Amino acid sequence: MSISNQLSAPQGKALTPTELAVGFVARVTDQGLIALTGEEAAGFLHNQLTNDVEHLGQDEVRLAGYCTPKGRLQATFLMWRDEQTIFLQLPREIQAPLQKRLTMFVLRAKAKLADATDAPATQVVLGLGGGMAEAVLQTWFDALPARPYTKVDHPLGTLLRVGDAFGAPRYLWLTTETTANIAAPVLADKLTVGGDQAWRLSEIHAAVPQVTAATQEQFVPQMINLELLGGVNFKKGCYPGQEIVARSQYLGKLKRRTALVRVADAQAAAGAEVFAESDPSQPCGMVVNTAANGLGGVDALVEMKLDALERAAVRLGSAEGPALEFLPMPYVLDKLDV
Repeated sequence: MSISNQLSAPQGKALTPTELAVGFVARVTDQGLIALTGEEAAGFLHNQLTNDVEHLGQDEVRLAGYCTPKGRLQATFLMWRDEQTIFLQLPREIQAPLQKRLTMFVLRAKAKLADATDAPATQVVLGLGGGMAEAVLQTWFDALPARPYTKVDHPLGTLLRVGDAFGAPRYLWLTTETTANIAAPVLADKLTVGGDQAWRLSEIHAAVPQVTAATQEQFVPQMINLELLGGVNFKKGCYPGQEIVARSQYLGKLKRRTALVRVADAQAAAGAEVFAESDPSQPCGMVVNTAANGLGGVDALVEMKLDALERAAVRLGSAEGPALEFLPMPYVLDKLDV
């Protein structure tokens, strides 16, 4: 039996947050991977992204954004490296145009971009989390990444630890199809099997946003809490939109943040606007990411004005739409006026 069968979630079944909290595995298929090589690859990316690339260690994982000159995010990345290559993970749906755009700016730099999504060593991406995931991974890994946003390289693949959710670590295991097939029976036996929606739901409960096709150029990094997650380095040199991002941080002009919510509407999607009952004439924010929650609706990350976040009843689509139920965030929202 192939991994596609062993690690396929039951058709139409969405996992609940409770199931994820116990322990889950999900084959992640909606993410693409860009590989950058060349002696000037780090310097090139350092001048393009919101985070420090030149000092990215081989045991580190970082979030980063790619902005327009007006400081609006075109993409968010999960970023790591080995001795030869820097990797950028992002949604498959926007990978090709983003890769093409970055390639346009390489010019004379000694750097090359390639699509590594289906490369043999990274052909399978498995997301694991919940209380049981750590013990199951120790079946194959003697040592696991000790902290969020660190990684280990192993003969069986690359293991990234990303943001925790449900009080437990979460991991991305990038490996070969052969290794995944060997591991699949144990994973499917010990953990609840989900798919892309399950991994997205865990990302939402870790409050880690991702820019998708529906939300490109909608947010300055602070609007989706990117700097709270270590995805913006304010000490590094210039990159597209850097002045706007820095001004937003130090002059406090945005007054917006992203919150974790539940909506009893299975059709809620990224890019949808939300409205405060107290001011129904104009939207107070936008949905960033959603995932089916197994309860008939979705859990979501929603960017909105701070005053709506703190005081108002907020609804989806209009002031008469489905209500947003605010859920506890996994990290403290710095409520400075940004």
